[in-house]
Amino acid sequence: MLQSLTVSLLFEPFALAFVQRALIVGALVAVICAVVGTWVVLRGMAFLGEAMAHGMLPGIAAATLLGIPPVFGAAVSAAAMSAGIGMLQRRGRLSADTSIGLLFVASLALGVIIISASRSFATDVTAILFGDILATTVDDLVMLAVVAAVTLAVAMVGHRSFVALTVDPRQARMLGLHPRSAQVVLVGLITLAVVAAYQAVGSLLVVGMLLGPAVAAGCWARRIPSTMALAALFGAAAVVVGMLLSWHLETAAGATIALAAILGAAGSSLVRQLLPRGVDRREKSENNAERLV
Repeated sequence: MLQSLTVSLLFEPFALAFVQRALIVGALVAVICAVVGTWVVLRGMAFLGEAMAHGMLPGIAAATLLGIPPVFGAAVSAAAMSAGIGMLQRRGRLSADTSIGLLFVASLALGVIIISASRSFATDVTAILFGDILATTVDDLVMLAVVAAVTLAVAMVGHRSFVALTVDPRQARMLGLHPRSAQVVLVGLITLAVVAAYQAVGSLLVVGMLLGPAVAAGCWARRIPSTMALAALFGAAAVVVGMLLSWHLETAAGATIALAAILGAAGSSLVRQLLPRGVDRREKSENNAERLV
């Protein structure tokens, strides 16, 4: 009886077609965010990822008002954010965090202004900010599959340049690996990831999927490819757990998934710290030697 009830609680939500589609969408988002999030964590680019996610807000709001797919507005807004950061750094001689901070606040303010100036889509604001994974369509699934394929291809082709950029940009330049171009491509991948994932977890919570699984995987994996693979598993697990909790507790799916991803990182770190110190020191030294290979 108890076993039957447990099975029912676990599998009942996934008997519905739209929930199954949402699960596949979430798995694709987990793969995209695992690949990009690993580099975000290694490069210390979390603030940039956060800014990109919030910087989508004006484009999404404007696209909703104009009646065009919000993903196009998100892409335009995020691309403008990326270009603006680069321009401020080159011509304004501002540091990266200052440039990001200025455009982050400006984009967020503009998005709020567009939303507050309109009374026509108040019900869409929650989906814009926190996502609506259960409302994803087959077109969204196809788009995410293409984005996942592009992300994996770029990550494989640019792996050596990304590693060199992370270890020593000056040496990368000497080796002809074009660190500036690698940085631009990496920012482009972050932009692509936040645009692709916002439908699932919203513009405010997308960074949770970028950082949580990558941090959780980093506690265990030694090398970058294995970190990405493990992060994808952690991300997919967060999607499943988040959707189950959301279904039974009647909470927002995107927020529950993002929280599950962060709690997964916290739990992974805690378990890692509870391991015997000798094992931890030995594996940590191996990790330092082999991780960026």
